[in-house]
Amino acid sequence: MARHPRAPLLRLDKAHYPVTVLGHGRRIGIWFQGCSIHCKGCVSQDSWDPAKGGSLSVPELLAWCRDKAKGGVDGITLSGGEPFDQPLALGALLDGLGRWRRQAGLELDLLCYSGYPLKTLEARHAALLEKLDALIPEPYAEALPEGGLWRGSANQTLVPLSPLGEARYGHRREEPAQGKSLQVSLEGGRIWMIGIPARGDMAALESLCAERGLSLDQVSWRR
Repeated sequence: MARHPRAPLLRLDKAHYPVTVLGHGRRIGIWFQGCSIHCKGCVSQDSWDPAKGGSLSVPELLAWCRDKAKGGVDGITLSGGEPFDQPLALGALLDGLGRWRRQAGLELDLLCYSGYPLKTLEARHAALLEKLDALIPEPYAEALPEGGLWRGSANQTLVPLSPLGEARYGHRREEPAQGKSLQVSLEGGRIWMIGIPARGDMAALESLCAERGLSLDQVSWRR
């Protein structure tokens, strides 16, 4: 695939389709690599180091999204890592996704996770927030009770940012996360767990595997 030397390079942990546990409907999931926040109890600690993962130009990632969307797509979820630690790449990606959905006549929503407080994002990245339909901000707080639907802890909110975001997420802001589910994907010889686990899920998974003689090494929820 030809490189686009002037396009921002995005540090990428992984991208997956379909994702059905991180937002409305059938989605594309994009995980940024690199996070400066380092929340205690984070289940994606493998995405903290910005030197790991790979780099991809925004046009290349957009081409991949368009190809995957042929199977039907309701939205795109951006997570990480920390998307707002790469503001130039995030902005270019959101611009490209916005153009694509307008030109293709797609009603897909753009939902982004961030470990930064909402007030910080409003002060530093208001222009990026205008390109999103919904946002789940605030750092994961292990000491707080479990969060609602699609969220890890009770301080994390679901914030609609557009009419489409309000239509899809406005009525779900207070929805509890009953029976949280995870997706499992096997890619490149690694097992990927996608979604927001309930408290104790990862420890229970390790215990179950140990009972069956399987040891989980290099897990993302422990450094």
